[in-house]
Amino acid sequence: MTSNKIVRQSKIKEIITVQEIGSQEELTQILKDNGFDTTQATLSRDLHELGIVRIPSENGFRYVFHQDQMEQSLKPLMAMEIINVFHNESTIVVKTMPGRAQGVAIYFDRWQNSNIIGTVAGDDTILIVPDTHENVQMILEKIRELMG
Repeated sequence: MTSNKIVRQSKIKEIITVQEIGSQEELTQILKDNGFDTTQATLSRDLHELGIVRIPSENGFRYVFHQDQMEQSLKPLMAMEIINVFHNESTIVVKTMPGRAQGVAIYFDRWQNSNIIGTVAGDDTILIVPDTHENVQMILEKIRELMG
């Protein structure tokens, strides 16, 4: 895999995570606006390799990560974006690279059986609210495992 492909696929992951994209044409234009001139065939291969599927939504169709593959596909990217994690008895704060807190928070929000009630994200900081005080340590362990 070339570095250009890795960068392009990382950008596709980011776009799919934070925006509702309904067509390959729309995604191709967004990629072009971000400096990635790609063909429809290349984009189709990227979507397949990343486990991104098109599903019905309230507004027509949208691209999403296949639920089984989403966590594994995004895990290396999320690990690079998290800088540190802090906590007290009732909350967890995650520091990220500048501008990446919202994408990482969405990733946390989509964890299955996470014991997370919700997240609040700024530019480089995420506040995680666990369902109980007792689960703070379990959530911390999962985040630290993600970080490597």
